Amino acid sequence: MKFKGVLNIVAGMVVLLIIWGIASFNAGDRSAEVFVYDDDYQKKLNVDEGFDSSKVKCSVSERCQPGHFAFRIRSGAANTVGPKICFDGKTIMSEARNNVGGGLDIVVVNGKTGVVENARILNGSPQETLSFLKDIKPGMIVLVASYDNANGMTDEIRNLFSGMGSSKAKSLKFRDNWVFAVRTGLENTLHFEKINVNDEKNNLYEGWPETAEVEGCFSSIVGQANLSDV
Repeated sequence: MKFKGVLNIVAGMVVLLIIWGIASFNAGDRSAEVFVYDDDYQKKLNVDEGFDSSKVKCSVSERCQPGHFAFRIRSGAANTVGPKICFDGKTIMSEARNNVGGGLDIVVVNGKTGVVENARILNGSPQETLSFLKDIKPGMIVLVASYDNANGMTDEIRNLFSGMGSSKAKSLKFRDNWVFAVRTGLENTLHFEKINVNDEKNNLYEGWPETAEVEGCFSSIVGQANLSDV
């Protein structure tokens, strides 16, 4: 009888743990709608909003100061796991959200308000990519992650990224993993960048290097003069 009583207690504890786990998962699944764009029309993208204020946004290693936006970017892993772009505690693009693809995954954020203005997979024609990049207004925060292969960039596209502050875009090669974050339009651009080179001897995955990742903080004050109030 004592043994049966112990089993009943253990079973009860297991049930309580399962209920707690489900409740915790649902509590972290609150969402808000942020407008983004695709090739043809404006659509809504569910973006994680709920987060415990005691936690560090985007899991950056050091909490950002008040008035700053936290971000974290991870490139794709080989051609199997898509990249992830987090901004101000919200996952904007990821494989779980089914809105990433091979090539370049890019998010454009209003540097004053922190509102996501665009999120796009750039793997089409060079003209489409050029048009998209040229439309980015000064003062915007741009977050970029490569997935599988982003080597299809023309010299003009590479020069545009270099003009934003990238020191790696011109040297990006076949299946290199690249992440880049920048606030555009400033005389002294603040940018974060990393590239992991495709090297057969040192690749973590067969045919691909390990993922590249950057994190940091952008001030919501710096660069406001470059943004209109419209």
